[in-house]
Amino acid sequence: MLIERFEDIIAWQRSRELTIIVYQLFKDSRDFSFKDQIQRASVSIMNNIAEGFERKSNKEFKYFLYIAKGSCGEVRSMFYLAKDLNQISEERFQELQSKVVEISKLISGLIHSMKD
Repeated sequence: MLIERFEDIIAWQRSRELTIIVYQLFKDSRDFSFKDQIQRASVSIMNNIAEGFERKSNKEFKYFLYIAKGSCGEVRSMFYLAKDLNQISEERFQELQSKVVEISKLISGLIHSMKD
């Protein structure tokens, strides 16, 4: 299947959903540096997928996908901190981790499906 728009990429769709959840979940947080960091990291996932795709080069797209994958790790790490600081429950933590891991796997699959 040929992807014509970054909006058609499932990893981008899921990361957009995750970003909305992150913004809603921490919108009232008074820990502004934490909130800013997790929001920027979640936005980074979707934006790097989009930017890499728009470059129209497999080499550059892969590069940006690896950055997006790194941002998945950052968001996962921030969720641990949110749980440890009692900003989210264990149940919410598990749900969010599952979403981020899924996105990371989708990105890995996309990377591995591409020719060099």
